[in-house]
Amino acid sequence: MKAIRRFTVRPVLPEPLRPLSDLARNLRWSWHAETSDLFQSVDPERWAASERDPVRLLGSVSPARLAELAQDRRFLRRLTAAADDLADYVGGERWYQTHPGELPAAIAYFSPEFGVTAALPQYSGGLGILAGDHLKAASDLGVPLIGVGLLYRHGYFRQSLSRDGWQQEHYPVLDPNELPVALLREEDGTPAQISLALPGGRPLRARIWLAQVGRVPLLMLDSDVEENDLGERGITDRLYGGGSEHRLLQEMLLGIGGVRAVRTYCRLTGHPQPEVFHTNEGHAGFLGLERIAELCDQGMDFDAGLEAVRAGTVFTTHTPVPAGIDRFDRELVATHFGPDAELPRIDVEHILRLGMETYPGGEPNLFNMAVMGLRLGQRANGVSLLHGQVSREMFAGLWPGFDAEEVPITSVTNGVHAPTWVAPEVLRLGARQIGAQRTEDALTVGGSERWDAVADIPDQDIWELRRNLREQLVVEVRERLRASWRQRGAGSAELGWIDGVLDPDVLTIGFARRVPSYKRLTLMLRDRDRLMDLLLHPERPIQIVVAGKAHPADDGGKRLVQELVRFADDPRVRHRIVFLPDYGMAMAQKLYPGCDIWLNNPLRPLEACGTSGMKAALNGCLNLSVLDGWWDEWFQPDFGWAIPTADGTGTDPDHRDDVEAAALYDLLEQRVTPRFYERGQGGLPDRWIEMVRQTLTLLGPKVLAGRMVREYVERLYAPAAHAHRAMDPDSARELAAWKGRVRSAWHTVTVDHVEASAATATAELGTTLNLRVRVGLGALGPDDVEVQAVSGRVDPEDRIADATTVPLKPAGGPDPDCRWTYEGPLSLDRTGPYGYTVRILPAHRLLASGAELGLVARPSDELAEAPGVLLR
Repeated sequence: MKAIRRFTVRPVLPEPLRPLSDLARNLRWSWHAETSDLFQSVDPERWAASERDPVRLLGSVSPARLAELAQDRRFLRRLTAAADDLADYVGGERWYQTHPGELPAAIAYFSPEFGVTAALPQYSGGLGILAGDHLKAASDLGVPLIGVGLLYRHGYFRQSLSRDGWQQEHYPVLDPNELPVALLREEDGTPAQISLALPGGRPLRARIWLAQVGRVPLLMLDSDVEENDLGERGITDRLYGGGSEHRLLQEMLLGIGGVRAVRTYCRLTGHPQPEVFHTNEGHAGFLGLERIAELCDQGMDFDAGLEAVRAGTVFTTHTPVPAGIDRFDRELVATHFGPDAELPRIDVEHILRLGMETYPGGEPNLFNMAVMGLRLGQRANGVSLLHGQVSREMFAGLWPGFDAEEVPITSVTNGVHAPTWVAPEVLRLGARQIGAQRTEDALTVGGSERWDAVADIPDQDIWELRRNLREQLVVEVRERLRASWRQRGAGSAELGWIDGVLDPDVLTIGFARRVPSYKRLTLMLRDRDRLMDLLLHPERPIQIVVAGKAHPADDGGKRLVQELVRFADDPRVRHRIVFLPDYGMAMAQKLYPGCDIWLNNPLRPLEACGTSGMKAALNGCLNLSVLDGWWDEWFQPDFGWAIPTADGTGTDPDHRDDVEAAALYDLLEQRVTPRFYERGQGGLPDRWIEMVRQTLTLLGPKVLAGRMVREYVERLYAPAAHAHRAMDPDSARELAAWKGRVRSAWHTVTVDHVEASAATATAELGTTLNLRVRVGLGALGPDDVEVQAVSGRVDPEDRIADATTVPLKPAGGPDPDCRWTYEGPLSLDRTGPYGYTVRILPAHRLLASGAELGLVARPSDELAEAPGVLLR
């Protein structure tokens, strides 16, 4: 029989055990070993059965066991210590509180997914894991962040395999009452709600669930409430599910509803209102519209509200390909805004202009969420140095007239939350070396360039650690593989071979990620004979553990999974290569430490960052990767290998895969496996151990989420807060009016004449030229513009590279034709082909960048000199 209603019956904890409830409800237990160990000691078997989830554990422990623990003085001492430690962690001063300078009172961080712990399955892949690590690192540093997302009743799908290796999806129902979350409630105890207006004036209501991530509150909106119609209840059903309108409503709820949830939370708790709003990818971009509407209600017009909102907004893009961005039909967006729907006070045309692809090569009928994010954020960044460059090129159309390198998109390279991803054995080795507190500080706050204490760890200790972790992975893989084969329909009598799968003394390679085509899951299968030779080599074998999910709608990705599974099913190699279904955080925490090599072979430059290799590196695993994402930035031969790429524009994709697969096989055969298996005089692989040591010493401090969040605070959050404070209502109106005036007059701005003191085509190094420029400013004046000399080396087509800009000063004017004269020196500080030009940019004290308006005036072709100035 099936129950007609479901509810959760919670145990009543004896008074001495009440702190267990607080510990379970704060997700710090997921990265704090002492608290996790405490829960395990409550009931080790039930801890394992609950998949290491304290809320589920406490819901299943017998009253007799709880009564026994309430009398256990040793357990109570540990409980008191854990509760005191959490109170100190949540309330004490941390890095942010002692940082000099005026920092934001609070920051709101919006993301469509958050991977905090496997016990709260609200993530699909790298974007969510990154967001979870961002919250945890902010908590460790004391950054006053508020996380904002959605609570999906089915989360992302669970993956299994059919008998023939085809991916199958399952969507288990998640009961929020069984998750480590609590309803945000009004002062009278009723659940707090926000609402949005749907077309026709129908309300979409949502409750607000609160997950406490250390010091950081994470607010998650849930539309599955009784007051909604069935269709509206399903808006927060699945992560990245449904059609266009479904996704649009999810993103409106996340952005607009998220701002309303933040206001509600701050009203009820007294938390400071955010000065900075951080949009993690374009999905949450509508948050800017809600904030403009708030200001319009206070008397601002739309343009002034836009300037005020932009000042305090940070936008992070994570995709290096246009296909990865959410785009909606213009009419669909228009239907959901305006007098009969959401934000009725704002003209729909204003909203549409923010997202339309009104630039060369754009689709004029599509509303682009990333474009809106960039137009609503005064500060923007990619997630690695290379991805910042790719993003500047990809979005250059929004800043016409500027070279890609001047597009105002910077980069903050991602990091990973070390306490979450570093194996306990690695932490213990660090604590033994430098002490527990110094180890914790090194992994959370960071700040040092190198971890030189690693040099003092004996080779034998490093090698024993690596073998121990590899052995744990072998046990884990066999358990998961056996469970997977049973799901595929195999009986126990067929599975005896699994006891021989993997070997703790064989070089182990890991490959685990989402399965879009550009990540090339099956590149390793390009030459199956060579791969078999590597797997079965009599002296230097390798073994490979693979995991990954294809999107439910991506049959091409599913075919890649099936192709790899079928190869791994071959009785000749199935003891050396395995595919593990249902890749998630719990599996990853065993997989990263247990591998010797982390393999990554995307199509360069399509991997924005690729943080899985960072997590592996923190455990002493070496990276073998295409130079893409973070590896392009930090690779050194001392601690890994770079797979050569054939990424010329004319390269045939099949030929490229052949070339890069061959390079991968060559590296494994000639450099990687020999180094792992060769032994020094002491019987240890000395050169391999040295690479592990260099990985920990040099990469460890770089790949930390603590380093990443500190960069966000110093380079983006603090400047955004400063700009937000400067943008009072009068300043916002002034800037909006000034921009309107400059845009309308810019067609009259010209560079009319340029002359230099040197008339020859050559000059000596160190010479200073005196430039004299006549410009037309029309209705504008010198206070509205900056006239610049731009100089640098030139290529054969006279394009300036590594440009240096120098402002020129007004020297006279205006004449009757509104022309002004500007002058200034130009120092010739480099040899070789050299050139200069002159340009005019808008200038205002409240602009973050001279490129912000996308306006520039340059000399006409007739004025430009044909040869550059040659120096010798």
